[in-house]
Amino acid sequence: MATINLGAIKFNWKGSYSGATAYVVDDVVESSGSSYICIAATTGNAPPNASYWEQMSSAGTNGTDGTDLGTTLTTQGDIVYRDASGLARLGAGTSGQVLQSGGTGANPSWTNVASDYVKLAETTITTNTNPVSFDGYFTSDYDRYEIICSDFVTSGDGDLWFRVRTGNSDNFGNYYANNNSYLYTDTTPSNNIGTQSSGSNDYNDESNFWKGNGDDFASGKKHYLHFTIHDPLNTTDFKMMEYRYGYGVSSSNTVIQQPFGFGVFKLTTALTGLSVFPSSGDFTGGTFKLYGLK
Repeated sequence: MATINLGAIKFNWKGSYSGATAYVVDDVVESSGSSYICIAATTGNAPPNASYWEQMSSAGTNGTDGTDLGTTLTTQGDIVYRDASGLARLGAGTSGQVLQSGGTGANPSWTNVASDYVKLAETTITTNTNPVSFDGYFTSDYDRYEIICSDFVTSGDGDLWFRVRTGNSDNFGNYYANNNSYLYTDTTPSNNIGTQSSGSNDYNDESNFWKGNGDDFASGKKHYLHFTIHDPLNTTDFKMMEYRYGYGVSSSNTVIQQPFGFGVFKLTTALTGLSVFPSSGDFTGGTFKLYGLK
């Protein structure tokens, strides 16, 4: 019976090209990152000699022009973008920054968040704490600052007191003055809010702190706070603050009270921070957040 030579019925992968190897039709080799198929038997005629080889695929770039991602991206947090000539690396920005476009024909960049209302710090109470202090966050970027907490809990019955920080420590001088008032229900509510009453304290010079007067709040119950201080870096005028907080006076919250007030720190010294603390016991829970406002 006659024998018919069909040749190769599939590609024969031969790996990297070698000048010492005899290749036949349909052998496939790799050379400089590209692949070639043999179209005529040959030994020693390296790709891309078109008499013996036909290119099947072309090598990518070797990384010298920045298009090899394995070479371009070198550090965790890097991102890749297209600059004027090719792919380029943008290293990670600092914590809290966001990516900003430079528009058509410009490169992207990292930038700080620009907002009129920004959370600057947060303290979550996990162990008994007194006071809660925020220090080192005042800058010329903001005109006023707020401390907000919607769930603080204390270990004692008392009021909230507030103190500024100068030189990175609490200021215990006799420079505080404030006026405060309060609204409260003084009977047990049924299907309504109950009987509403109010009280107030006239302008008082205070020693070492501003105080939010009212009936004592109940230990172990959740309360809220909203405290604002204006222009703390100003060295021309006295510093002004205002506050509002609310709580249930009794353990069953059948008496509800909301003290609020306005105060002055009677020095022109720039402030470095703020402290808030209960007049009795410690904070045992809650998350206090400091915001900057433009």
